[in-house]
Amino acid sequence: MARLAEHQGKALLRDAGIPVPKGGVARSPEEAAKVATRIGFPCMVKIQAWATGRAAMGGVAVAKTAEEARDHAARMLAMKVGQFPVTEVLIEERLAFARELFVSFSIDDRERAPILLLSASGGSGVEERAAAVRRIACDVDTGPDTIVLDTAIESLGLAPAAASSVRSLVVKLFDVARRHEARSLEINPLALTQDGVAIALDCRVTVDDYAVFRHPDLGIDIARELDHPPTALERVAYAVEQSDHRGTFYFAQLAVCAADGSRGLIGFHGAGGGGSMMSMDAVSAEGFTLADFTDTSGNPSPAKVYAAARLILAQPDLVGYFGSGSGVASQEQFWSAYGLAKAFWELELSIPAVIRLGGNTEDRAVEILQSATRGLPAIVEGYRKTDPPARIAARFTALVAQSKAGPWRPRHPRRPEFVGRGESISWPLRSGTLWIDRAAWSRNGPAIAARSNGLLRDDHGAPTRTLPDADFAQKDSDMIACEVECRRDGIDGLFVEIDIPNLAPLVAPYVAAERGCDGRCHDCPCRGGGRHKGAHADHHQEEDRGGAS
Repeated sequence: MARLAEHQGKALLRDAGIPVPKGGVARSPEEAAKVATRIGFPCMVKIQAWATGRAAMGGVAVAKTAEEARDHAARMLAMKVGQFPVTEVLIEERLAFARELFVSFSIDDRERAPILLLSASGGSGVEERAAAVRRIACDVDTGPDTIVLDTAIESLGLAPAAASSVRSLVVKLFDVARRHEARSLEINPLALTQDGVAIALDCRVTVDDYAVFRHPDLGIDIARELDHPPTALERVAYAVEQSDHRGTFYFAQLAVCAADGSRGLIGFHGAGGGGSMMSMDAVSAEGFTLADFTDTSGNPSPAKVYAAARLILAQPDLVGYFGSGSGVASQEQFWSAYGLAKAFWELELSIPAVIRLGGNTEDRAVEILQSATRGLPAIVEGYRKTDPPARIAARFTALVAQSKAGPWRPRHPRRPEFVGRGESISWPLRSGTLWIDRAAWSRNGPAIAARSNGLLRDDHGAPTRTLPDADFAQKDSDMIACEVECRRDGIDGLFVEIDIPNLAPLVAPYVAAERGCDGRCHDCPCRGGGRHKGAHADHHQEEDRGGAS
């Protein structure tokens, strides 16, 4: 189920005519002070996190002045809920109320129908008062039965005005849930003011994953259940998944730092759900903290596996890369090997990597991976289905312990010098662009063509395609394989450039920090990282003279 933040859910309620407190979202202390001043004092400051017990963790506070709102927001925006930072706070008017109720709609899978839950007391601890919660079956089209609903509201012992307000709110709430295909919509607490007006003080909404595409207005970035608001990397990964349906791809961040007493933070790359979970258990038992859970299965393309590896390695402070899946996957594992080998080469992998490539063509896959990464600073080892996850996890532990590399720092991929040059040949591919160096082709053309699966041929010293443009563009897997095979054999002149939209800006700050940039330049080797110290200072001296951008 996809979730909405509290402020997003309240926007739906407000649009449906359900009373909610006046409020606004802030993403900085200064913005919080401005919103609070506009709303008036006293006001509430609340973290926007997918977690219960926010008040107990210091995520809810009262502000009586703009300065207090700013200070509360500064403290809260420095908090983490679980492993992830708070990025938004909701500033709302503080309301006086006479009573708290609880109301929610949800889909009962056993009954295969919506269910209304109504309780005479709301707020924290409602789970412990489950026996006092009224459960009312609903028609999928018309909602709760009128007579049953009126009887339930009457049992709450409310004054007529309050009872009428609650009834009106419940009817509107069902309409909101139905219209937006919500799996659940909860208001806790539902406050009653002294004059009997029902107001939604808090709101939690989840939407059916398979319905999200019908509701772009909800602004849901990722149509699946997470325990935290989507991170920037998860948004990038989800876009990759949606743009290439060759196989499956799942990426979720689990941690941003190693747990106390851990051997370190590692990237995890699985292949097949059950085997991936078993492999996670094996490497976790060795004492590592998993930064992510990533899965590429269902015969993924090399481009998709490449993107997965790039995303895993966009996480800082990793001490190793552990890949292991089912071991009996009915997929051609050599395609995954090509994707991994390409990503590891481009990023000049320096931390140990252990990859279990069990399944079809596993011998070929292991040989490709190990030979194509032999010149890297890192030790990269491939394993087969006969190698149990526990055994390779133990080997991984030994490699990490022996490694002299420091914690991994995300970086931009390296590219051959001919990529992007006007004199080079470029052809579009489904996942990027194929670049061919004319000079290198004059030397290596027949050798490159021999590794292209019949898709390229030498025509009097120049490369040509053997398929029409549109058909050739779909052969990115073969061209990635051709690139890796050429590199294995020491043949240069061909490269597949794969762009992962919106990933470079997430990596740039780490590159800038490594090179001492001030964030000013755009075309220097930092790819937008900024002014350099030391060896790269000459670039900026030239820039200051107008000779560089």
